[in-house]
Amino acid sequence: MTEQTSRKSKFEKHIPEEVRDHARAAHEEMHKSVEGLFPPEFREHRNKARKEMMLAFRGLIDFAIQRMDEPATKTK
Repeated sequence: MTEQTSRKSKFEKHIPEEVRDHARAAHEEMHKSVEGLFPPEFREHRNKARKEMMLAFRGLIDFAIQRMDEPATKTK
C-alpha cells in the first residue's frame, strides 16, 4: 500500500462519506470559479509555460542520466 493510499484510508475512517462528497464538490466548484476569473488567453499561456518548465526538467533529468552512464574518469 502506498503512503497516499494509507493516508486516504486513515482520512476515510474519521470523516463521513457525506462530508467528503461535499468537500469534493466544493473543490470542483471553486476550481471552476477561479478558472472563470482569467481569460482563455491567460490559461493558454499558463499551460504553455507549464509545458516549457516540464520540458526543462526533462532536459535536466536526461543530462543527469547521461552523466551517470558515462564511464568514470579520474581527474588526478
